[in-house]
Amino acid sequence: MASSSGNDETNKGSMWELDRNLDQPMDEEAGRLRNMYREKKFSALLVSRFAFQSLGIVFGDLGTSPLYVFYNTFPHGINDPEDVIGALSLIIYSLTLIPLLKYVCIVLRANDNGQGGTFALYSLLCRHAKVNTIPNQHRTDEQLTTYSRHTFDENSLAAKVKRWLESHTFKKNALLILVLVGTCMAIGDGILTPVISVLSASGGIKVNHPKMSDDVVVLVAVVILVGLFSMQHYGTDKVGWLFAPVVLIWFLSIGAIGILNIWKYDSSVLKAFNPVYICRYFIRGKRDSWISLGGILLSITGTEALFADLCHFHVLAVQIAFTVIVFPCLLSAYSGQAAYLIHNRDHVHDAFYRSIPDGIHWPMFIIATAAAIVASQATISATFSNVKQALALGCFPRVKIVHTSKKFLGQIYIPDINWILMILCIAVTAGFKNQSQIGNAYGTAVVIVMVVTTLLMIPIMLLVWRSHWLLVFIFTALCLSVELPYLTAVLFKINQGGWVPLVIAATTLVVMYVWHYGTVKRYEFELHSKVSMAWILGLGPSLGLVRVPGMGFVYTELASGVPHIFSHFITHLPAIHSVVVFVCVKYLPVYTVPVEERFLVRRIGPKNFHMFRCIARYGYKDLHKKDDDFEKMLFDGLSLFVRLESMMEGYSDSEECSLPAQRMEKSTDSAVDLSYASSSDLIQPAPSQGSTSLASATAGDELEFLNRCKEAGVVHILGNTVVRARRESTVVKKIAVDYIYAFLRRICRENSVIFNVPHESLLNVGQIFYI
Repeated sequence: MASSSGNDETNKGSMWELDRNLDQPMDEEAGRLRNMYREKKFSALLVSRFAFQSLGIVFGDLGTSPLYVFYNTFPHGINDPEDVIGALSLIIYSLTLIPLLKYVCIVLRANDNGQGGTFALYSLLCRHAKVNTIPNQHRTDEQLTTYSRHTFDENSLAAKVKRWLESHTFKKNALLILVLVGTCMAIGDGILTPVISVLSASGGIKVNHPKMSDDVVVLVAVVILVGLFSMQHYGTDKVGWLFAPVVLIWFLSIGAIGILNIWKYDSSVLKAFNPVYICRYFIRGKRDSWISLGGILLSITGTEALFADLCHFHVLAVQIAFTVIVFPCLLSAYSGQAAYLIHNRDHVHDAFYRSIPDGIHWPMFIIATAAAIVASQATISATFSNVKQALALGCFPRVKIVHTSKKFLGQIYIPDINWILMILCIAVTAGFKNQSQIGNAYGTAVVIVMVVTTLLMIPIMLLVWRSHWLLVFIFTALCLSVELPYLTAVLFKINQGGWVPLVIAATTLVVMYVWHYGTVKRYEFELHSKVSMAWILGLGPSLGLVRVPGMGFVYTELASGVPHIFSHFITHLPAIHSVVVFVCVKYLPVYTVPVEERFLVRRIGPKNFHMFRCIARYGYKDLHKKDDDFEKMLFDGLSLFVRLESMMEGYSDSEECSLPAQRMEKSTDSAVDLSYASSSDLIQPAPSQGSTSLASATAGDELEFLNRCKEAGVVHILGNTVVRARRESTVVKKIAVDYIYAFLRRICRENSVIFNVPHESLLNVGQIFYI
């Protein structure tokens, strides 16, 4: 028995070794990738241009807060003028601590090569710790020039945090859920910002016409919202140039009016810069002062969009625009309104318009309405960015994404999301009609996103920046000391409109998590049911079938091994194409994969099998554009592989360029990097003339064979996997898998559409598996 057991283990070990040699990872070719990619250096002129444009895209939401902050802070009126000073002091220090210190000075530095938002932070963590719930990454991916990461000393705090995060699946899922909660709240923000901004601006009509019906204001707001969402297909670049002058005029106007009101009404409001008045405000008002934090919170709304919209602009440009224009103008505007309210406490419900000099009321109404439209643009753009990142990381159903700028890759438009946002915005506007309730809902979404960002910054500072734990503690304590009081304040208003973002976020969270769960289970199914390479080898060059002229691209999520769909295909059909290419398209936690490093191609088995594998790697910022001919790119990559393979076979004196096929007596994978074919990469000791001519002849024959197969016809074989819950599954799991996930699969875009596969060349292979 012992002898038999030993023989079995030996056989298993031999089969494992054979499988490993037949389907080796792409270490060799990935190791040859050279650092061709360089981050673009922006000139001072371009940074200035970005700073100007960022006003129209990034800061609109933050800039229009003066329209409604004091009204939502004192919805029942002002009892004591000192309360205005206390509220102003809270606004000043909230603007200083959160937008300026937390975001502009610190969080913006946590961008992923210019990409901002919750998922950008998550991608940074996925590169520095194995917390990705879809384990399709390989060490060769780490050699990408955009895959920046740090190594840690085993005894360092960063290494301990890394091991703690990787130690259990529960922690990975908890981190993912935290990221999804932040993203869902940001999407809810994208619905509520247009509503409150446009409705507040439209309310200026009633200042000179107090008897006007609220329905008229709502109707005007709805018309403006429809026009705003109808403009989105023009793209961020064009919209930014259109909106930036409007916002610049807006900031300069409210800043100038604020200075005028301080001089005209009460310059003593400047004592609010003394934080002592914050303490007096809470001592005097107690519970009412605490609840009023929900209104003061609105002064820093738009800050989260500032980080999410970072992908559209350079970090330095955003920092310059905020510190030079936005921050001083906001301080002036709030101080001016406070000075006016001290002497006109009855006007708190429309403090902004009442504090404007009579001669410029209507011009400011027009500017305010335009600025409110711009404010909506900031969160709409942020929503597009969040959805794109979530989609690339397997957390959102596939939707159509339109690239709106030839110069800047991050500027996108998502039609389906755009119209859904518009419908929900109109529904909330017509349903509430009340700025106070909408403001409560708005504040809930904003503060939760801020808390999530603070929590994610803790591992970022420890793992990515390797900051001292004391600095991390100080940052976290300062941020939470501001954000948690705001969070408790908005929780008091859940029944006054605060439930809206929670419902929106919960619905979005269910969609995103169910989709991600189904994606993970499909990947695990493919991984566990993949076919042994030894079995493929045992079938012989014909694979036990008739090899008909043509080329078959078999799509799979596996970066190694033969997918179950292939065995399913050849089991039920008597023929297979002369050339078979297994295509794996995978997204990595990087913002982009340079085109020259995108494709990795290698051979599977001996040459007479005519089987290859191609891995196409994308970042969450990369898009499949309409003019991308995916089939042509695959074939060009295959042809280049064959030529480089033959050239390296000729250089047999070079150990560096020796192929696995040479070491395994032509029975293993041979792998060649397609990214660079420059002469400097191929300088090796001169081979013999005979070996070179033989390799050239062999390569020429194979290229001719590949071209004949391509002319005979190309077929794209995609798996149409249906996921079902097992009979013994819980009711919740059956609903999630059999209904929600199945519905999302039906309405999302097909992979064939994303990769522009011709319909006549498409072959779907259906299979069902139970989880």
